[in-house]
Amino acid sequence: MRKYFIAGNWKMNHSVSETVEFCRQFRVKGLKNISSDIVLFPPSISITSMVKILEDTPVKIGGQNMHKESNGAFTGEISSEMFVDSGCDYILIGHSERRQYFNETNELVNQKLKKALETKLKPVICIGEKLEEREAGKTEDVILKQLKKGLKDITEAEMGNIIIAYEPIWAIGTGLTAKPEQAQEIHGLIRNAIKNDYSEHLGKNLRILYGGSAKVQNAKSLLLEKDIDGLLIGGASLKVNDFYEIIQIAENLTNN
Repeated sequence: MRKYFIAGNWKMNHSVSETVEFCRQFRVKGLKNISSDIVLFPPSISITSMVKILEDTPVKIGGQNMHKESNGAFTGEISSEMFVDSGCDYILIGHSERRQYFNETNELVNQKLKKALETKLKPVICIGEKLEEREAGKTEDVILKQLKKGLKDITEAEMGNIIIAYEPIWAIGTGLTAKPEQAQEIHGLIRNAIKNDYSEHLGKNLRILYGGSAKVQNAKSLLLEKDIDGLLIGGASLKVNDFYEIIQIAENLTNN
């Protein structure tokens, strides 16, 4: 069984002081014996505070976005080396909001992915279709194109450090959620594509997350699907109790 991966993407939410309070409450819940991989992606300004408070817990920290270069005249940007130096282990790449609002292309996603791997950050690469693409029957084409171009020239060995997150854009921030069987269908598509492009072994072991209005109420039904290995959670990860409850759902599925 692949190990569950439960991640919280805070987006542009929680100030530094709010982050500190969240982490203090989170620690009190008891994080010592969690078997799932737990990662939080706070705004960059809060990373060092979060790392310090959670340093002796299993919780890992990630950045929400990175630049493809190591340094330079790129005002407002942050390099992968800077994230590593701040204590991050993971990085989100190609989140739908980066693609939608900041015009990130599959080619740029690929460049960032290579840079992240070079600096030993573990990338969570996000892919997903828009509502109009789904309604036009183009979901499979969109997903496979994003996958192929995003992973261009990535070796099988490098793929061992990559996690893929399926984010149906139509289900992000809308309150809509893909039904478990809809999510499973696309997760299965992704897994089979990896098997075909790389190997049966990699396809079986690659972890694929679902992201799209995942919350306490639907976490179990999503995680029960055979090809869904975890959740990339938005709004519910901002609430200590909700995020912890989802972690416990994953733990119960692992142990029972």
